[in-house]
Amino acid sequence: MLNNAGMIKPELAELPQISDRMSFIYLEHCVINREDSAVKVTDMDGDVFIPAAAITTLLLGPGCKITHRAMELIGDSGIGVVWVGEHGVRYYAHGRALNSRTKLLLKQAELVSNTRKHLSVVRKMYQMRFPNEDVSGLTLQQLRGREGSRVRATYREYSKKWKIPWKGREYDPDDFMSGTPVNQALSAGNICLYGLAHSVICALGCSAGLGFVHIGHECSFAYDIADLYKAETTIPIAFEMAAKVRDEFEDKIPQDFSGMIRRRLRDEIVKKHLLERMVHDIKYLLSDNESEEENEKAVYLWDNMKERVSNGKQYRENGVKEDGSDNDE
Repeated sequence: MLNNAGMIKPELAELPQISDRMSFIYLEHCVINREDSAVKVTDMDGDVFIPAAAITTLLLGPGCKITHRAMELIGDSGIGVVWVGEHGVRYYAHGRALNSRTKLLLKQAELVSNTRKHLSVVRKMYQMRFPNEDVSGLTLQQLRGREGSRVRATYREYSKKWKIPWKGREYDPDDFMSGTPVNQALSAGNICLYGLAHSVICALGCSAGLGFVHIGHECSFAYDIADLYKAETTIPIAFEMAAKVRDEFEDKIPQDFSGMIRRRLRDEIVKKHLLERMVHDIKYLLSDNESEEENEKAVYLWDNMKERVSNGKQYRENGVKEDGSDNDE
């Protein structure tokens, strides 16, 4: 009988850091399986093998069939999976990436639940958008207004640079092709950025639903993080690619336009080291100390006096562990 065990499930320490992986891969109309430690993708053109531990996010479009064996490998390797619509521009569902620690999640819950601390994180996010200005004295309403002005100015800047008319963000989520080239490019690029942010958040053990600027949606924090980088990635790329359609395709949108956007964005993500920056920025926003104890145990028992005590030991009523030592070591 054939041995289909594949690779042995790796320990977390053996997997590449999330910041060292490829950003995302979009797939459609294919069968996804596994072969040893590789994701095997089969379509009408043949087979492609992708090293599982090198992927951050898989965007699965229409016509994808994925096997249980492939999902097993994906889960063991810490790959984020996002099911998206045609052209990769609609979000349907996601599978969480691998994580074993809740340190940042607990900190995130603490920060989002306290009004003063919540506002402090929001201020950090806005300060990152205005690195050369002191916005500490502005109210939240003033910060929102400043951010709105910054985004509108960014659209005007690239509209002028590429000579592409801009009438505002207009798109129909049910009819991707009805949008202008620049709006199509923004939709295709933003969904990739959201997927990447979502996967990094989950890989760090945080919750995509506990947002600070955005609230009330299961992807609120993913939107928060993605918004930090749109002005330097998806917005300039959208106008650049709209100009490409005008100059090289005589205003006729090519059939693979969304694929062109994804590939262009992926190049920019690599160039700007966006994965590494997302990891750093999330830790900066949520943590007092950016350095994590790499060998820290993943599971403790909660204690109302000491906050946490050792797991994996048998405790007795008289406060003495099974090995005879006192619990309050």
